[in-house]
Amino acid sequence: MKRRERTRQLIELGGLVAKAGLVELTDDDRAAILGILIEAAAKLRARDGADREQLVAIWRRRGRRAFSEDEVGPR
Repeated sequence: MKRRERTRQLIELGGLVAKAGLVELTDDDRAAILGILIEAAAKLRARDGADREQLVAIWRRRGRRAFSEDEVGPR
């Protein structure tokens, strides 16, 4: 991956962390945010096959819902 592409990816991922509300909820505590992400990764590692895919599907639906709410705007 080229440097510019990597930089863009990191910026987008940071935006997702902010969009999820983790910055405000943790008072911008970077160690806590990393801990949350490590916990999510551990949950994925602890599951296999269909269980893992089901968890990812749940998280994907929540994410898509959050993206679509932004397109519609606040209610």
